Amino acid sequence: MEDLKKTIRSFTDVSDTDMEFGLQFFKMKTFKKGTFLLKPGQYIDDFYFMKTGCVSYYTIEGGVTRVMEFFNEGYFFTDLYAYIQEIPSECYIEAIEDSTVYTISKADQLKVFDYSHQLERFGRLSMQRTFVINFQRINQLRNLSNQERYLQLLEKRPTLFQRVPQYLIASYLGLTPVGLSKIRKRLSQK
Repeated sequence: MEDLKKTIRSFTDVSDTDMEFGLQFFKMKTFKKGTFLLKPGQYIDDFYFMKTGCVSYYTIEGGVTRVMEFFNEGYFFTDLYAYIQEIPSECYIEAIEDSTVYTISKADQLKVFDYSHQLERFGRLSMQRTFVINFQRINQLRNLSNQERYLQLLEKRPTLFQRVPQYLIASYLGLTPVGLSKIRKRLSQK
């Protein structure tokens, strides 16, 4: 759990006592590639931390897969909207690699936040980070060209291109697989 501790402490200073209290509620789970952690219509009661592996977070609209995010090592994730609102999800979370996560239930998370101001601060700051990431993603889709989005992803998260099928990368970028292929070909000719 050292990776989880390190990530929590990257947000705020947490005492060893508070950390040990909080970590006791996390359970380790493994998911084989292709396993769904969440499907539309299900309620989500868990918050996850990715130890190893990668999952995609997506919807299917009119038969078209729309990838909203990929979560790999070091990321906290859930369907935040459904989790906070306590409503059925409209999304999928699917393991695209064999994955190991630490998970904590909402009830246990609230116990931890009630126990420790610093862990509650961590929770607030990590959710703010998620909000900022989502906001940046919306702005990228609205304001950047297809090629700019591709280059930015290549710069910021290059390992995704070896880990994630190209059709999912294309979906994440708001492209078709053919559109992604054209961008890659054009850039390789420069």
